[in-house]
Amino acid sequence: MAFRDLLGGAIRHSESISVNHGILDASQTGGHVATVFENISECPGHRAAANVLVRERLCEAFSIEPGELIDILAWAMDNPEEPVEVERSDAVVLQNTQGEVNLHAIPIPWHHRADRGRYQSASIIVAQYGGVRNVSFHRQFLRDSKSCVSRFVPRHLKTMVDSAHSNGSEVPICVVNAPDPTVLLAAAMSFTEHIDELKVAAALHRRIHGSPLRIVTLDNGIAVPADAEYAMEARITSDKSDEGPYVDITGTLDDIRQESVIVYDSVHHRDNPVFHALIPAEREHRTLMGLPRAPTIKKAVSEVVACTDVHLTDGGSGWLSAVVQIVPEEPGDGRRAIEAAIKGHGSMKQVVVVDTDIDIADPVRVEWALMTRWQPDRDTVILSDQKGSSLDPSRYEDGKTSKIGMDATIKSGSDESAFRSAV
Repeated sequence: MAFRDLLGGAIRHSESISVNHGILDASQTGGHVATVFENISECPGHRAAANVLVRERLCEAFSIEPGELIDILAWAMDNPEEPVEVERSDAVVLQNTQGEVNLHAIPIPWHHRADRGRYQSASIIVAQYGGVRNVSFHRQFLRDSKSCVSRFVPRHLKTMVDSAHSNGSEVPICVVNAPDPTVLLAAAMSFTEHIDELKVAAALHRRIHGSPLRIVTLDNGIAVPADAEYAMEARITSDKSDEGPYVDITGTLDDIRQESVIVYDSVHHRDNPVFHALIPAEREHRTLMGLPRAPTIKKAVSEVVACTDVHLTDGGSGWLSAVVQIVPEEPGDGRRAIEAAIKGHGSMKQVVVVDTDIDIADPVRVEWALMTRWQPDRDTVILSDQKGSSLDPSRYEDGKTSKIGMDATIKSGSDESAFRSAV
């Protein structure tokens, strides 16, 4: 399956539109629904898609329920498998190759006017160095026709890059845009140890689509999904350049920093390609960033109490706040669930724990559970001096934060009939 196979039902925008703010403006006017922009003035022959990969569309396309998707993501983490290598002639991502690299010819959008310029926000980086492969999301500012500047936070790819640069080496990579969503979900996962995300994607692909994930190896030795819309061979150099400001997932502006320059050597794409033009701080961004964290939270909570579902909230930008649904059996299960959830996702700042009769995706029902089942002085956990998220502008100068958990479950020994909704 491919990214373009999930575009059914999307609005087709055929009027001429600019990469400079045009996609965002049209999306806002249309209510941020799934849209394919078919006539981009600066990039003839290329299309762009936005608002496509939100939770309900993914579940509908995969023919599964939201809670089931979380369990499948968790299963794939524990059961990685090898993708299947195909010949270059069978890889549609290689149908076209630019004669001379020109990133301006690709519909990389300048969405928010406060951004530094045009940004790749949904492209993933496939990197390999020292026998280790990493697949992950990293925003890239389009600096010129042949280079971007990318923000690397202290995770596995940054460790790889720092190691290479200390040895005087560059890191060969491939920048992939619009692969199958199973690859994007795997790339958004976070592991404490090195796990090959492409193998997780392969397991997820087979489980959901019933077929293997097909990959092809490019000239720089990097393997990429063979059915992606774009695959771009590049190198992470030791050069630095300004990156930012950038409107991040919280809707706030991230700072200007000196970040790594990526030089592009070759650009491949499908016929009539579709660039994934994700809009930062909108639902698609929150889905791709937050949904893959739900399995790790659920796994951590399940070790102390039966956990049935997890939802990272829109109000928490799909990152900083979650609602966890449990089946409490013993006194203190709600508190234990809070502590486990926070450990399961270190960036989380707030967690609400509810019973199975509460729709965790409905903020009204979650607040109702709080107002009818939670006592602040008895059912609240506050943790100080915790590791904070760089996405939280309220964190302290040393990067630390405080965290809160609220137990909105019916307490053991209570008359449950008094707490159940009668409407």
